[in-house]
Amino acid sequence: MGARQRKLIGMFAILAFVAAYAVAAVALGERLPDHIAVQALYYGVVGLAWGVPILPLISWMNRGR
Repeated sequence: MGARQRKLIGMFAILAFVAAYAVAAVALGERLPDHIAVQALYYGVVGLAWGVPILPLISWMNRGR
């Protein structure tokens, strides 16, 4: 598979993952208590954590340059 094909597939996979991740994060976030510190901590961690599962996909996309 060529680099262009991997990047195209990876782009759509990242878009689908981020959309599903955002929906899941908000659905779980709605169940949190109405305390601002709890919500700030949750959304701060969830807002940064989305990148960790995408790292293997990005390395796959850049393989064979």
